[in-house]
Amino acid sequence: MRPRGARLRAGRRWTRATVAAGSVAVLGAFTACSTTAEEGPVDDGVLTIATVENGDILRMQELADQYLADHPDVEIEWVTLPEGELRQRVTTDIATGAGQFDIVMLGAYETTIWGGRDWLVPLDDMPAEYELDDVLPTVREALSLDGSLYALPFYAESSFTMYRTDLFEARGIELPEQPTWDDLLAAAPEISFSSSFTGDPFCLRGKPGWGENTALITAMANSYGGRWFDEEWTPQLDSEAWAQTMATYAGLGTYAGADVAEQGYNENLARFQAGECAIWVDATAAGSFVTDPEVSSVADDVGFAAAPDAGGDRGSNWLWAWALAIPTSSVQQEEARDFIGWATGPEYSELVAAEHGWAHVPPGTRTSLYENPDYLEAAPFAELTLAAIEAADPENPTTEPVPYTGIQYVAVPEFQGMGTAVGQQFTDVLTGDRTPEEALENSQWVTAKIAERIRFIE
Repeated sequence: MRPRGARLRAGRRWTRATVAAGSVAVLGAFTACSTTAEEGPVDDGVLTIATVENGDILRMQELADQYLADHPDVEIEWVTLPEGELRQRVTTDIATGAGQFDIVMLGAYETTIWGGRDWLVPLDDMPAEYELDDVLPTVREALSLDGSLYALPFYAESSFTMYRTDLFEARGIELPEQPTWDDLLAAAPEISFSSSFTGDPFCLRGKPGWGENTALITAMANSYGGRWFDEEWTPQLDSEAWAQTMATYAGLGTYAGADVAEQGYNENLARFQAGECAIWVDATAAGSFVTDPEVSSVADDVGFAAAPDAGGDRGSNWLWAWALAIPTSSVQQEEARDFIGWATGPEYSELVAAEHGWAHVPPGTRTSLYENPDYLEAAPFAELTLAAIEAADPENPTTEPVPYTGIQYVAVPEFQGMGTAVGQQFTDVLTGDRTPEEALENSQWVTAKIAERIRFIE
């Protein structure tokens, strides 16, 4: 069984009261300390694994049958959910100590926060055959706190630019290896004039959410020199850098189709694969899916370039990892550790390559993968992916000093609600429900309210 939850679509008209309410609603699970779980941890011989729903994870679930064949005493129950619902359920379960899950899939954002609250089992003592030193240092650091590793990466990603080489060549457009946002804005109308192309020039994350459009927006703001807070936790969304970010985001939105407000990562992946858009700035993990002829109608016509910058010394390349972790509430920690070691280790990479080809090996985690000539030949996006991951610096995400870490997010618990509220404001600009000035004013206001709480905690 793969339980799947319904998505809730936020309304587009927000008062300041509802913005504030939405921004703090998610904090309850993080601050819960006296909630009593209805069910405690159970050692029933079944590993219950909560994962996000995407192509790489579904492939891992399929291949897990081979792990189970070698471990006849182990059973697995998969709980596969859309990203937003996964976060809500896992957060509540771990914060309350309910113990429903033995393994949870987390992002880099949650891992260090939860590790700092002693909600996760440290994973520094993996066996020698795991080859922990082979994990890319940038990724390992993103999943560590105070020298302890709290999750093992299933795959890691940065961001880059994907574009239709056939359309660019037909219009005589050359995209630099390191494009700027202005380069993309200049290319979009040229693409729209093509008589042979009926899609949209751009695919854009317009769906509101801290892990959806706000991720792209924050990385974009970094490239313009923007930051969420100064060193005193004073919000900076009323700065010129954020105004430039808004102008670029809204400008790209005019070329992204009428349904842009409904488009997140998964929706844009499907659109790009179907040939419905020509340019897409998003996760490097999409590389294998847009170049796979079995699922992509444009597989032979995809080019790659770095994530755009604004002409300065900061790009918009982010850093993210989907990783597997063990809650301290699990009573099957050794069994969980063994499975995680298999799913994120060298043996699994070889298995994926044998069953599905080297291009489909989960990217971004191991140095040895990027030294493997078979992988480099099969994955035209490999070198750009590695360069983007290694260049990402969560400690110094923008040109000005900041009191937080994180590139496309701010690594504090409050960011889930705050980022989603700001993302909704930007979406409202795309739909014409709010002016850019109103959206930035509201974003500054709600961020200031959250900053008051952060200062109190600090």
